[in-house]
Amino acid sequence: MKIKQVVDALEHCAPLPLQEGYDNAGLQVGLTETVEMSGALLCLDVTEAVVDEALQKGCNLIVSHHPLIFRKLARISDENYVQRTVLKAIKNDITIVSMHTNMDAATGGVNFKIAEKLGLKNIQFFGGEKEVDGVKGGNGVIGEFAEEQAADDLVLMLKERFGVECLQCNQLLRRPIQKVALCGGAGSFLLEDAILAGADAFITGEMHYHEYFGHEQEIQICVIGHYQSEQFTSEIFRNIIMENFPEAKCYISEINTNPILYM
Repeated sequence: MKIKQVVDALEHCAPLPLQEGYDNAGLQVGLTETVEMSGALLCLDVTEAVVDEALQKGCNLIVSHHPLIFRKLARISDENYVQRTVLKAIKNDITIVSMHTNMDAATGGVNFKIAEKLGLKNIQFFGGEKEVDGVKGGNGVIGEFAEEQAADDLVLMLKERFGVECLQCNQLLRRPIQKVALCGGAGSFLLEDAILAGADAFITGEMHYHEYFGHEQEIQICVIGHYQSEQFTSEIFRNIIMENFPEAKCYISEINTNPILYM
């Protein structure tokens, strides 16, 4: 199959118009229409090491969550990792495509994958909804545990299921937790919406210091890390590609690209 067919299948599930205005999802580097796909490497971030891994595995397509090119490139040289990665991909005829905030927002996307890992039921959007080409999207999702959870048990669950070494929380809630709102990545802008939606807990990847204040015993805040919250996005890519092209060679990257170390 052509690379374009694979990209079209991904964009059918997460149309590019679902992305935020600041984003640069879609084609980053390379050709799609005339090139046969030899294999697809699926990842969260694209680095030089990820391009090397694609070459090693015989893949001429990399599908990432985070765009390699967020800002306009004034030149392509070797001044930083973005330029070097672009250059290496071009030299080796590797196409790079990113599905970012469009995949965050889409039904069945990143937030739904987090909810799946937590075992939440009755999942709905909150904090704003939109629809593009028949695909519904929203800023975050909210769902319920089948059974109430104590706050410390929720913390332990998050650490285990998302491999979190250090989880940031506000004061532990002294009432049971059943209704959970969540947003992968940097989702602190949805905290007030989560409270208005009646959530007992709010889970996201990043929050600023001052945003924790004033919510003691109102809602349980759990911040698990940006990388940790989105690490299973490659599973979404794999499922979409294999459902449409069962013969395709797909590999989830073995490289941990999280730039943050927990000492």
